[in-house]
Amino acid sequence: MSAEDLEKYETEMELQLYREYRDVVGLFSHVVETERRFYLANDVDVQVRTGNGETWFEVTMEDAWVWDVYRPARFVKNVRVITFKDVNVEEIAKNELEIPKEGDFSG
Repeated sequence: MSAEDLEKYETEMELQLYREYRDVVGLFSHVVETERRFYLANDVDVQVRTGNGETWFEVTMEDAWVWDVYRPARFVKNVRVITFKDVNVEEIAKNELEIPKEGDFSG
């Protein structure tokens, strides 16, 4: 496989992942971003933990979708993530997801 073929394959996989994201984002209520992954989830709990002079975050999600181009099954029932960096959790406003009616782009 040439470098060009590999680049084309990776580009196609990323496009396929974006399309899947676009199709499923309306099923979820939260966006969760950690240092390594991006998730969509319907239930999110973030706990700040400390010990031995360290601080970390324990993130538990239920009914989640994982943004990972190399993961064959992106839907996950339960996820537990431990991270030492900040965690960003945002609630998805449902009206942000609505597609304008044909010809009505006023917002």
